[in-house]
Amino acid sequence: MATKKYRIEDGHRVIESISKSLLNIKLDDSFSDAIDLMIQCSENNGKIITTGMGKAGIAMQKFSSILRSVSFPSLYIHPGESSHGDLGIVCPNDILFVASTSGKTREVLETIELAKNIGIFKVIGVTSHPDSPIRDTADVTIDMGIIKEAGYLHIAPTSSIVVMTAITDCLALICAKEREITFDDYAKCHHSGYLGQVARSKSTSSYKHDIPLDDRTSTL
Repeated sequence: MATKKYRIEDGHRVIESISKSLLNIKLDDSFSDAIDLMIQCSENNGKIITTGMGKAGIAMQKFSSILRSVSFPSLYIHPGESSHGDLGIVCPNDILFVASTSGKTREVLETIELAKNIGIFKVIGVTSHPDSPIRDTADVTIDMGIIKEAGYLHIAPTSSIVVMTAITDCLALICAKEREITFDDYAKCHHSGYLGQVARSKSTSSYKHDIPLDDRTSTL
């Protein structure tokens, strides 16, 4: 059985491996182009529809959640369900945001093709492999760089998912900044909990007085 010291050292090695992948991200014009499309989509009352399979799908669910909290309408659809009716949510002003490290997942590629057939506004992809088909099918592709997964097998999605999350967090926060999202806006979308309380306390709008604060002892 491994010693406590070895386990701690092993943990540091995993963190270091993931950190290297983050530091290797090379953002270029495609990153800025993606922001332009996302802001244009929002201004045209479109939605940002995210999708991805497996762990990438979980990262895209989180991305969609962050976007909603900063006033960008967004939802996640599972690529396995997209061709079974879920693409009915797609409208012409929407963006499909796809994440896949390999870019070779069949259901993801099918979702891109089907969304284009419906007439979706644009497709933005985040991928790593140089031969990823997403590079040819997306209107804008953000390159994750070459990823080496952490751990002794270097196969479980770890570093790649952290990189996806970092890139999409950057996109969401910069979009919010450029749309000049305020504490008032944030409080409207995220009224409850600690963050809602902080946003309301910094709000300059009377909105913060319109709805009772979180208080389990109060009655409506």
